[in-house]
Amino acid sequence: MGNVNTKENTDRDILNLGLDTLIGKYPYLTDFFSALEIDPCPGQKTLAMVIENLSPDHLGKFGLDHESLSTQILEFIAKMEQCRHKRHDSLDHLVIEAGFDKNGHPEAMGITLFPGEVVSVVGPTGSGKSQLLSDIECLAQGDTPSGRNVLPDGKPLDAQSRFSGEFRLVAQLSQNMNFVMDLTVEAFLQMHAESRLIDNIPEKIEQIYQSAVMLAGEPFSLDTAITSLSGGQSRALMIADVAYLSASPVVLIDEIENAGIDRVKAVSLLLNKDKIVLIATHDPLLALSCDRRIVIKNGSIADVVKTLEAEKKSAACLSGLDKKLGLLRERVRKGKHLVFDQNFFFDHS
Repeated sequence: MGNVNTKENTDRDILNLGLDTLIGKYPYLTDFFSALEIDPCPGQKTLAMVIENLSPDHLGKFGLDHESLSTQILEFIAKMEQCRHKRHDSLDHLVIEAGFDKNGHPEAMGITLFPGEVVSVVGPTGSGKSQLLSDIECLAQGDTPSGRNVLPDGKPLDAQSRFSGEFRLVAQLSQNMNFVMDLTVEAFLQMHAESRLIDNIPEKIEQIYQSAVMLAGEPFSLDTAITSLSGGQSRALMIADVAYLSASPVVLIDEIENAGIDRVKAVSLLLNKDKIVLIATHDPLLALSCDRRIVIKNGSIADVVKTLEAEKKSAACLSGLDKKLGLLRERVRKGKHLVFDQNFFFDHS
């Protein structure tokens, strides 16, 4: 009975809120009113007054009356507030139970992943890296070709939770990012931030935009149409978007090195104590930037290798070579000659 009374009191408080306070607290009501062609007048000081002043004919166009509209508004606010506060930060670990290799033999091992980890998935082309990511993306329950089970906090999910589109546990960035919406970068980020009920949306948009330009290494503006972005710019935008806006506690990325972005900076950007990040890659520098690497052979997890301190030191040397290769790529793009010596190369215009 106490919970019922509490809800009734809360509903009454909302109905009696002043319009300025109401919209300030629940800004998404502006779109709700617009959809029902409701134009609150300054003289209508509370939500209850707005509802009371609507004619039965107006409400009838939408199959509503005064009581059902009040109920619908209160349910809409309750649902949106649930979305605002819903987070997956309770994910303690993710268990991947062993399945079978491509020949049907038992997989050598499974693995348990923890928030705060960035893990690479390595192996030859066709070895099954993408299948592992796919198993995690769909939270496999022994119903994929690998026969693996993917268990959040070590427990199987019911079908409703597993396939819910509302609060997805896993966000995946594939190799090919193709936008089909005719929006600018700013409008796209605005729409996504609003759907996540993010506070300080302009600041968040600027943060994502600046990070995306930094990752892409080639400038674009907030006014650029997302359909006009290059492959690298698109991937950079989506990585920054996932880093700052995604509520999913598990992030999957397939072959980030093919995106034409600064992949080491991308890994740093994705580091988050609340997220598990897996990256399928052939890139040694990227692999050494991760905490562990899962080795895939013939569709099976063959080994899990922890990155050694000595390997992390080697990564610094690889980084220097990578920068030189980057300079060579830029010279090729600019149509310049490449002449090599013991110092790797020198300028020969």
